[in-house]
Amino acid sequence: MAYVISFLILGIVWANHHNRFRLISRSDQGFLVINILVLMCMAFIPFPTALLSEYIRDEAHRTTAVAVYSGTLAVTAASFTLLWLYAATNYRLIDRSVDPSLLRAMTRRYVLGMFLYLFAFVLAFVSPTASLALNLILAFLFILPELDGTGTAHRRSAG
Repeated sequence: MAYVISFLILGIVWANHHNRFRLISRSDQGFLVINILVLMCMAFIPFPTALLSEYIRDEAHRTTAVAVYSGTLAVTAASFTLLWLYAATNYRLIDRSVDPSLLRAMTRRYVLGMFLYLFAFVLAFVSPTASLALNLILAFLFILPELDGTGTAHRRSAG
């Protein structure tokens, strides 16, 4: 189950990464460095997944395993949010044709997601089960398209 959840999370992060890069029209050194941080976080996810698989049934170590897992997802979310904020603030690297309401909606979504992943980390110390459930819910929420301020769903076309 931990493998499936982590695979889903990695797939969602990859899909979001891919979709965000469609909106980015240029790059710079700072962006590349932050992107490497995001990729480093993603590459680390199998380690806490293995810990979670090993210790989820062990009452004495469950909280630690879930905290490491949730903490890793929180750091990954923070690095992804940092990447987005770096690119999107004042259209620094974003294509200027991107609808401002979509840009704001995406920014709100990433910032809220980052805080919810941080909350899932803190929740691991209170209820490991609730923490894992929140991580799973967040993964599914990030599959959904962004809604702009009018409630309109946006998916950028592949072209």
